Amino acid sequence: MKSISTVIAETKYKDRPKNISQEFQMYGCYLAETLEDTKRYSLYIKLAKIESRGLLDEALNFTKGYYNAKNKARVFMWRLKQLKIEKGNATQGP
Repeated sequence: MKSISTVIAETKYKDRPKNISQEFQMYGCYLAETLEDTKRYSLYIKLAKIESRGLLDEALNFTKGYYNAKNKARVFMWRLKQLKIEKGNATQGP
């Protein structure tokens, strides 16, 4: 059986923020790690805080469909922008 310090030392993402106390912070970390963009944890935490969870989930699911994408984060941001535009056009109807 491994000690706790050994398990922590073997974690995949060692640069993950250590002071996570809110749910949106954990979701932001999940987004960054899923998109393989761990250099920008703070960006995804901020998105998780201010954006609708539905939009983020839809953009993430769209991005997961791109298996051979060179930069999943770029596809995610593009899709999120498209969804926000679509949402804006739907609310401004006649």
